[in-house]
Amino acid sequence: MIPLRISFVQLCLGFILLIGTISALRSEDCEVCIKVVHKFSESLSDETRKDPKKIEDEFKKFCKSSKSKENRFCYYLGGLDESATGILGELSKPLSWSMPAEKVCEKLKKKDNQICDLRYDKTIDLKTVDLKKLKVRDLKKILNDWDETCDGCLEKSDFIKRIEELKPQYVHSEL
Repeated sequence: MIPLRISFVQLCLGFILLIGTISALRSEDCEVCIKVVHKFSESLSDETRKDPKKIEDEFKKFCKSSKSKENRFCYYLGGLDESATGILGELSKPLSWSMPAEKVCEKLKKKDNQICDLRYDKTIDLKTVDLKKLKVRDLKKILNDWDETCDGCLEKSDFIKRIEELKPQYVHSEL
């Protein structure tokens, strides 16, 4: 009878561990959050890391130089002056306890689900990509990344022609 109870307890513990690993946040589920929290955490001194208020102040400084998706992440947390709301305490307290970035992001996701909806833009390899297969939105993004415009472009072929004209200037082939 006792061995049966022990195996039942072992089975229950195994099930709990399995559920814990399934529900754990993976880096691709919340890539911007995990990368930013990790990068920010690494930048903190040992003294700052122990005080949640100092962590919040440092995060606001950190956010001033952020761009694109990382800036949007800062906005969601309240790290920017123009942020509508703020949940910096949900970041600073766990970091002061030395919680890993994945767990911090898991807590943040519970407070604001859109935090984990942020994704980095995929880079397009212009040496190998077939421009005809890209969407106009992607073609516009390529030009925008180059700080170029396409005046008078109405058709997809116009954008492709403009990118082909500018390609030698921005895409360097290795010898």
